[in-house]
Amino acid sequence: MAKNKENTSADKEKDTEKSVALTKDKDTAEKSKGKTASEKKDKKEKKSAKKEPNKIVKWFKDLRIEFKKVVWPTRQTVINNTAVVLAVVAGSAIIVGALDFGFLHLLSFIYELGK
Repeated sequence: MAKNKENTSADKEKDTEKSVALTKDKDTAEKSKGKTASEKKDKKEKKSAKKEPNKIVKWFKDLRIEFKKVVWPTRQTVINNTAVVLAVVAGSAIIVGALDFGFLHLLSFIYELGK
């Protein structure tokens, strides 16, 4: 029986040591949880501050993304469009020149009649 009492008291000591250790672990865990939550918040704030790039850099990055979305015309399309633009400009120049020539002669005729 003496051994049973010794075992029982030894078991009680082990149980109290375990409960003390668990209590310490819980306290440490609670403290570390509080620290980790605030540390996480600080880290998030630091990351957001670090990740916020310069406005000019952000503009160029956005520009590059937009250029990737552009559908560029083929060489033949550019040549055809250029030919159409040059033809329209030449036609407009001819029409404006003809009107100018016509109004010039009309005004000179009217001026000669007035003399």
